[in-house]
Formats: sequence, structure tokens, C-alpha cells
Amino acid sequence: MHTDSHEIHPHRNRHLAERFEGLLSKAMVAVVVLLAVGMVWMLMTTDSTPSWMR
Repeated sequence: MHTDSHEIHPHRNRHLAERFEGLLSKAMVAVVVLLAVGMVWMLMTTDSTPSWMR
């Protein structure tokens, strides 16, 4: 008796829209990280003294 073994392969992003969705999620994470780093950098380097008092 012969049994067929069906291997399950992971789904590949074949369509352009599916590739774009994956890229978009990674891009959104990168933008949030860049904004957070920029905010911390600005808080560390900004002088709170008004310009007219310097």
C-alpha cells in the first residue's frame, strides 16, 4: 500500500500587495523607533532657558 506524504510549505508572499503589507509593517516600526530616539535626543540637548534670558 502506498501512502502519499503531503508536506506543508509556509505561504510565500507572491502578490505585490502582500509584499507591501509586510514592508509597511516593518517601516511603521522603524518610524516609531526613529521618532522615539529623536524625542529623547531633543529632550537631552534642548536648553530650557528662554532666549531673551541668555
